[in-house]
Amino acid sequence: MRGSARRLAVSIIAATVAAVSLASPAQAAANPFTAAQACNNDFGGSWAYASDGHRSIYASDGTKVGDVYLMYNSATAYNCVATLKRVAVGSTTGVSAGIRVEGSSWVYDSGSFKYYAAIQRSARDRCVMYSGEVLYGTSWQGAGRYSWGNCG
Repeated sequence: MRGSARRLAVSIIAATVAAVSLASPAQAAANPFTAAQACNNDFGGSWAYASDGHRSIYASDGTKVGDVYLMYNSATAYNCVATLKRVAVGSTTGVSAGIRVEGSSWVYDSGSFKYYAAIQRSARDRCVMYSGEVLYGTSWQGAGRYSWGNCG
């Protein structure tokens, strides 16, 4: 009886270790930042999610590789665009955030970052467009809103 109990205990421990080992990569891949945290870390202030201010970024194989968010700071009338990585999180790989304020050209924060790219611009009394890109393998994948919105 003792041998059976010992084998059962060893089997349970082995199964637990296997389950934890398999679960770890998914947990390690989670981005620890929200868009509001990214904007606050880079620019300070209090950021709110803008209406129609989110797009998911998918690769052609269906993998969700990131999310791009448009944020707003009512105290300063600044917009912040944050692109959060969903792949290669914690590794320094390509990610980009872009914003275009009505009457201006596109501007970007683009480079190799571990978690996100973020950029801000004043948009008082003007409309904005936004975009985000994530490098997935050897190809850039992107999403955004390419029509004017969030005016004010």
